[in-house]
Amino acid sequence: MQKIIPHLWYDKEAKEAAQFYVSVFGKKSKVTDVTTIHNTPSGDCDIVSFRLLDHEFMAISAGPYFKFTPAISFIVGCESREEVDTLWKKLSDGGKTLMPLDKYLFSERYGWTQDKYGLSWQLILTKPEGEDRSKIVPSLLFVGDVYGKAESAVQFYLSVFKSKDTRLGNIIHYGPGQEPNKPGTVMFSDFMILGHWMAAMDGGGKHNFKFNEAVSFIVNCDTQKEIDDYWQKLSAVPESEQCGWLKDKFGVSWQIVPTEMDKMMRSDEKKVARVTQAFLKMKKFDIAVLKKAYGG
Repeated sequence: MQKIIPHLWYDKEAKEAAQFYVSVFGKKSKVTDVTTIHNTPSGDCDIVSFRLLDHEFMAISAGPYFKFTPAISFIVGCESREEVDTLWKKLSDGGKTLMPLDKYLFSERYGWTQDKYGLSWQLILTKPEGEDRSKIVPSLLFVGDVYGKAESAVQFYLSVFKSKDTRLGNIIHYGPGQEPNKPGTVMFSDFMILGHWMAAMDGGGKHNFKFNEAVSFIVNCDTQKEIDDYWQKLSAVPESEQCGWLKDKFGVSWQIVPTEMDKMMRSDEKKVARVTQAFLKMKKFDIAVLKKAYGG
């Protein structure tokens, strides 16, 4: 199991969307589990686990409360123009183009699209040099109130998730004459936290979107101490603390959960119901209480 897993929030389309993405990426992609939890504030919710090119994702159908924005997108590194074009055709069908598929200074073939569900993808022809990068990389775009804070955020996440599998990759800054971006802000940076690559960029100009709970990041924790430590370091918005969810000082949402939760939520219906009713009452997860509910 990945230590960090991207989590996608849908109104009712989680199962449909997961199947769509699996069909798009094909090889090494599949839906691995579907669980329905009942009697939540959002009613009955489908929770879907799936893999895309061996990268783990989760999705939930939990009502029309959060909508995807370009603040968080997924960069897909492609090895050929054909791969870029094939993925573009599938992902952009019924969606919206944010940057046209074309040649840019940073790549011979690149495009940024929102798919028919609103999720954003950056498709790029790359020539990997040095250390291998993940095929799919979540990318954070810092705009509006957090514009210019991409580099601070990267350093913050490196300090929060400090380990042998956490390190800075590349960082490229904007220079003079690259308006609307200010010199010194981040054109592109990538970094690894707990073995999982992510990217960060500053976006100048006017944007009418920001980070929200539509895309969050699950952090799987083996111990209560680990949960407590990440919660204390990351949580910056008390009113966003609910059911293991929190929001950091940049507005990015995280879910700090026990690794054992995966097993608990793939059990029989009665056990799942007991665990669900237990965690609905929590802000920060308490492993001991969840285990007690699971055991009956």
